[in-house]
Formats: sequence, C-alpha cells, structure tokens
Amino acid sequence: MRVAELADAVGVRPDTVRYYERAGLLPPPPRSASGYRRYPAEAVDRLRFVRGCQKLGLRLKEIADLLAVRDTGVCPCEPAETMLHRHIAELDAELARLSALRAELVELVGGLPSGRCPELDQGDWCPPEGR
Repeated sequence: MRVAELADAVGVRPDTVRYYERAGLLPPPPRSASGYRRYPAEAVDRLRFVRGCQKLGLRLKEIADLLAVRDTGVCPCEPAETMLHRHIAELDAELARLSALRAELVELVGGLPSGRCPELDQGDWCPPEGR
C-alpha cells in the first residue's frame, strides 16, 4: 500500500508515517518503479503498536526498543512492564508536584483581600492605578 493508504488505515497523516520511517520505527519499504513507497500489510499492525505505545506515554526511543525486541520474535511484555512501571512513578511524582502547586495557589488566592491588591515584599501584584 502507498503511504496515504497506510496513513488512512492507521488514522495518521502521511507525514507521520514518513516521520516514523525516518525515526526507525518503520523499516524503509521497497519502492515502486516510479519511486513510491510500497508498504506491506504488516505495517498497519506495526504503526498501531506505535500509536498504542504513544497513548501510554512511551517515548519514541522506548517504542523503538520494544519494536527491536518484538522484531526478534520475542514478546516485548517484560521490557514494556519495566517501562510502564517507570512511567507510573514519573506520573506519581508529577501528580505530587501538581498537588503541591495547587495547594500553594489555593493558599495564595485565599490570602488575597477582595477589592485592593496588597503590596508584597517581592513587588506589587497590581499597577499603582489599580490600588
């Protein structure tokens, strides 16, 4: 199938297919006599795997590593499990950071008087005409 047909089958743009090929996630396909890429049917499954991994938050390098394992005929479940546990830890850390930031913002907003801006040690919140 040509690049546009592959892109339609997976729900991406043709540029995305070409990018995945440049990034090494999709092997370069043979070309027709007129120079068009001719992807095998297996490319659909491969790109769906890539898209599924991206939805889980995996980076392209990590996906390439999983594909390398998958291409050997071995199930990539074990390395995928390790990567996903790492992403869970990263998400937990980010959630904690965002929760702390939210609490700080709630405290800041709760301390603002209604009507007039206070003068703060680090500068004014409002311009002089707003006071």
